[in-house]
Amino acid sequence: ESSPHLPAPKDVVVHSYNFRSSLRWSPVKVDRGLVLYTVHFKTGAFNEWDEMNCTRITQTECSFSWTLRKRRWTVKLRVRAELGPVTSDWVETDPFVAEKNTTIGPPKVSSVTESIDSLLINVTPPFGTEAGDILWYHVSYWENAKNTTKKEIKTTNSLFKITDLKESTLYCFRIQVELMTYLDAKLLGLQSAPVCCRT
Repeated sequence: ESSPHLPAPKDVVVHSYNFRSSLRWSPVKVDRGLVLYTVHFKTGAFNEWDEMNCTRITQTECSFSWTLRKRRWTVKLRVRAELGPVTSDWVETDPFVAEKNTTIGPPKVSSVTESIDSLLINVTPPFGTEAGDILWYHVSYWENAKNTTKKEIKTTNSLFKITDLKESTLYCFRIQVELMTYLDAKLLGLQSAPVCCRT
């Protein structure tokens, strides 16, 4: 039975980065004893609460198990605090869909090859792609001088060239990934830090 004496966890939120997801919450403070937490989940397809791999744990975070790593599934989670036989109320999350709600990080710049008037750039995507994914790389670049306008290119290749550059000039670029999924949904990732190279 839930008890009014044990407060429920607060700040309950799904944290998801590059499709690695976990449930996090603030610790419940009590005068004495060790508070444990239990997490349940249910999916949009099967409307019944089920145990996660987090029953009576001391941590305030629970990583999604492999079964919940399906990007298109709608998942709801709930967590409660437990102290001996006493439990708090459950706190439920809003529905979570990784393909809509994850944060995509910037791609990793693996290498840059400079030549007289171009930069050949090789990048690694921030996560493993699945069948049906299309990744667009949005590249903005500029001459590293005052008041220069940024130019943009967009490509699906992880190896690409920025051309028509001035000789012996410092150029900077930033890249972000846009994920197109089979439903034509778009998810725009975070921009990389600027990388600067001289032609």
